[in-house]
Amino acid sequence: MKKKHAKLISIFMCFVLVLFAFGCQSNTESAFKAGKYTGIGKGIHGDIKVEVEVDDTKILSVKVLEHSETPGVSDSAIAKVPQEIVDGQTVAVDIVSGATYTSNGIIEGTKAALTEAGGDMEKLSQKKEDTTERKTEELTTDVVVIGAGGAGLAAATSANQNGAKVIVLEKMGKAGGNTAISGAAFNAVDTELQKEFGIEDSIDKHFQQTYEGGDKLADPELVEILVNNALPAIKWLESLGMEFEHKIFTVLGGMWPRAHDPEKVLGTGFIDTHMEYAEKSNGGVEVKINTNATELIKEGDRIVGVKAEGEDTDYVIKATKGVVIATGGFSQNKEMRDKYNKQWEDISNLMSTNHPGATGDGIIMAEKAGANLVGMEWIQLLPMGDPETGSLSGNIEQGVEDRIFINLDGNRFVDEGARRDVMTKALLEQKDQTMWTILDSHSYPTGDEENHFGETANELVKAGRAFKADTLEELAEMIGVDADSLVKAVEGFNKGVDEGKDEFGRTLFKDKIDKGPYYAGKRVPTVHHTMGGIQINTKAQAINAEGNVIPGLYAAGEVTGGIHGSNRLGGNALADINVFGKIAGESAAKGL
Repeated sequence: MKKKHAKLISIFMCFVLVLFAFGCQSNTESAFKAGKYTGIGKGIHGDIKVEVEVDDTKILSVKVLEHSETPGVSDSAIAKVPQEIVDGQTVAVDIVSGATYTSNGIIEGTKAALTEAGGDMEKLSQKKEDTTERKTEELTTDVVVIGAGGAGLAAATSANQNGAKVIVLEKMGKAGGNTAISGAAFNAVDTELQKEFGIEDSIDKHFQQTYEGGDKLADPELVEILVNNALPAIKWLESLGMEFEHKIFTVLGGMWPRAHDPEKVLGTGFIDTHMEYAEKSNGGVEVKINTNATELIKEGDRIVGVKAEGEDTDYVIKATKGVVIATGGFSQNKEMRDKYNKQWEDISNLMSTNHPGATGDGIIMAEKAGANLVGMEWIQLLPMGDPETGSLSGNIEQGVEDRIFINLDGNRFVDEGARRDVMTKALLEQKDQTMWTILDSHSYPTGDEENHFGETANELVKAGRAFKADTLEELAEMIGVDADSLVKAVEGFNKGVDEGKDEFGRTLFKDKIDKGPYYAGKRVPTVHHTMGGIQINTKAQAINAEGNVIPGLYAAGEVTGGIHGSNRLGGNALADINVFGKIAGESAAKGL
């Protein structure tokens, strides 16, 4: 009997071993067909071509082969996303903040390649569990700057130049903020350069246009600081190694030709200049990315530090001299937009030009610490948003003087050199709230010239983001507007060039639109700038509800209010962040 039981047990065990072997074989079947595969994803400027190499069981490499993304803005995504896919063996990786479209394009291209390789996309789309154990670290420095955009980095450089050690906290995956993706036009009265181009200007004119352009609702003392220190701020940047083109132009809603254009694409020149300074500072300026400031530390009535959350570390950072808030505005925070908006009928569904991190964090932190908020109801819209993304990229204009706007019927509808709020209000009243920007080869003699976002007209046409035709009639057919109306609109503009004004009250002219080929680009309203924020004085010190200085707290850039009133002139933001960023850093370093 025992022998019989032993025999049955042996048979059962053999059966189990067979099942186990079969199961092991199933688990070790090839996950992929080994080889190299390519896939295409959609970036912000066009297709991103990705090459993925796999063996039987895993992803070996992900490489971006071709793309048209913006250098300096997309670099971090192109470096980080492929590596994280390989490290995690999953396409469920985090996007790189500030490079959303590039990140998604790389992921989309990788998915296409892995699908061709026979991968199980359900398994490959599962997010890897984060098992990192968090730790707490206490640090002490002279100055803490919250935000590594243009204002924050200007403050950090300035504070260090004035003898302070600085820690900069940036919640996004890279430095740059809105500055990095901006058109980078920098308003400054520069009479010596302007005279070369036959332009008369003055500090008084810049003041009046800024103050009156904001309906006289700004603090005139802050406006005085802005316009008087704009050109010195450019000279300061040049002393740090930044380069500007030898030209002057009028940016959309700028009201006058006083905008300076950096040599580097977009606003990357500002960010690169300060980051290079930080790298050479021997630890004088330390920038911590992926580190989100959550709370200001207050002792009595003084701000003495910041609490923050890093990727795997919680920080308590004491600042012996001061804290500078430079976190930008709240254009990407729909709840805050709806809460404060009194200017527009409904902007809840509008896209924004801003980077994803513009969510008003610094304003909320400062208010909790007692800071007074001013001008929060004033939210700037632009008529120049990309129809798909809301961003300013793809905008074909080179300057205000040489282009017109037409609606979907082919008619002009506004002074194209007016205030930004005036132009956008007019666009909101048009069919589908959509317009076409029309210009000619005076702006693009060959088509290979770049706009203010590093894109050529030929590239935009190839990507389907702009249209090009030898005649206005052909252009009208391409974009679906009435040809007679378009021709009449252009004739009206050209008459205005001859006479110096036209039926819409326009006064900014240069060349006629009469030289083919002609170009058109579609644009829609988009949320661009929030004029309200933390109240500051001329030393960039934060002010409380009683009108008193909050010791140890400073602010600069779009996080502040009171500088632009109800409407910001185009080109004044870059002046603002650099002028007041520099002041905030100096004030904090000196403990004012």
